[in-house]
Amino acid sequence: MLEQFTAHITPFGKDRIVRVWLPDEIETARTAYPVLYMFDGHNLFRDEWATYGKCWGLADFLARWEKPIIVVAPECDKEGHNRLIEYAPYDMEIPPCGFIRGRGAELMDWTLGELKPYVDRIYPTIPFREATGVGGSSMGGLMALFTVLRYNCWFSKAACLSSSFRFCFDQLLEEAEGTEVNADTRVYLSWGSAECATKASLASATDLNLTFSRILTRKGARTYPYLHVGGAHCEADWEQEVPRFMDYLWRE
Repeated sequence: MLEQFTAHITPFGKDRIVRVWLPDEIETARTAYPVLYMFDGHNLFRDEWATYGKCWGLADFLARWEKPIIVVAPECDKEGHNRLIEYAPYDMEIPPCGFIRGRGAELMDWTLGELKPYVDRIYPTIPFREATGVGGSSMGGLMALFTVLRYNCWFSKAACLSSSFRFCFDQLLEEAEGTEVNADTRVYLSWGSAECATKASLASATDLNLTFSRILTRKGARTYPYLHVGGAHCEADWEQEVPRFMDYLWRE
């Protein structure tokens, strides 16, 4: 079932809707659940909330999936370039928007310092890193990988779909090379062939994702690199990947 609450993002001085998926059994079962934090909460559950009228179909999937889980998904700031600012872990150039002063690290500090403690207090969560994941697409996919790297002591799983690695590859590469990653970490990395206009751009996207896959594997983590043949940069195609990455991240 779905519910929502309004959270105040302290470093941004703004209120934001947080969408939450809860297992139907939560009111009667005496158990705790793993938690997946996701970006772009408005695009995940219902078409009428989605920016382009099509969501990931996540509510329908979770309603029939055998593993009960809580999903916590704050919406982004949809004004101007604010989504890019919130979901940029570093300062970067994003054509054609120009220079972006990234505040993604501030967003994740708030998530861990305020949002997660609140969620753990009001819902029956398993609060430990082994039961905590993060996921997103495009800039949200970039943020998911950044998060599982920099905040690996809190997150053990990441779903990184169509991630915008090209905007900050050198910075993210330095992050990946320099961080310690727990061996139980799992990371799903995907990119769609239809996102790439040329063979060269497809080769570049493949190389970017496989580079991070190799680094994580070398550090002892597990990865699932997936080329979505025919996959475009849209919610309808990310929906097709939901069973794949959920099963990979959360099944034993």
